Amino acid sequence: MTKAGLIKFRNDFLDHDITYSFLHSPATIIAALVTLVMFVMAFGAPLFTSYTPFDPGSLNLMDAFIPPAWEDGGTALHVMGTDGQGRDIFAAILYGTQVSLTVGLLSVLLSIGIGIPLGIIAGYSGGWVDTVIMRIADIQLTIPPILIALMIDGITRTSISRDLHEVVAIPVLVASIGIASWPQYARITRSGTLVERNKDYIAAAKLIRTPVPLILLRHILPNVIGPTLIVATIGVAVAIIIEATLSFLGVGVPPTTPSLGTLIRIGNSFLFSGEWWITFFPALTLVILVLSVNLIGDWLRDTFNPKLR
Repeated sequence: MTKAGLIKFRNDFLDHDITYSFLHSPATIIAALVTLVMFVMAFGAPLFTSYTPFDPGSLNLMDAFIPPAWEDGGTALHVMGTDGQGRDIFAAILYGTQVSLTVGLLSVLLSIGIGIPLGIIAGYSGGWVDTVIMRIADIQLTIPPILIALMIDGITRTSISRDLHEVVAIPVLVASIGIASWPQYARITRSGTLVERNKDYIAAAKLIRTPVPLILLRHILPNVIGPTLIVATIGVAVAIIIEATLSFLGVGVPPTTPSLGTLIRIGNSFLFSGEWWITFFPALTLVILVLSVNLIGDWLRDTFNPKLR
């Protein structure tokens, strides 16, 4: 690409409505930077800490209950202090954020993978197919997602051994949250499909006898997926909260696996004995992460809202 082409690309990028909206929203810029930093530090945890939490071989009980570095008795080796078993809180937060982000992203991908196809099929087919799919979605929407996740986790716990459950706990948690959250994506996709199926280009595709699966994939899907992906951004924050809640209740990830919910639950036992840092820093991380993702989702929703165009 020539220098003139690069300059034109740069100018077009900066003049784009989305870029303009992003650069003129300080809250969104800060939220994006915070989310990016947390994502990089979580998945690059070994680069930022030499400690490996929840590894019994690396723990030293003599390091238990060390306060943060700025308090009396604190040390620079453990900036945020340690818990009752000598785990470094900062390292535990990094690895816990990694687990929470993984569960949140994968569960939303599963919800989208279920909801979008069902929504497109319901909206395009109509009739009894639409009725059956939407009534199932309506029934599921009356049940809080956390209760559905608790039910699936409970069935799994009674069906397999405890050791096997600890191995598959995270996949089960992802499946529980994903299955509990698909109806909202199906409803949004169905609404867009109802609009698109009556347009001329769909009639033209039918006229030349284009197979229905190709119509759904080539024509319907690209035109209805945008609003769904915007909602999915906020869905990631919701999934992280659900994971943290389940882990706090002791039915999420195993106690030997760090997650923000597990760390908060562990620290809650020491909250009133003076070791406030054990639960405070994981809880603060959860609040900042969820708030940042929500702010990005709100910006996407406002930017791509057709009524604002």
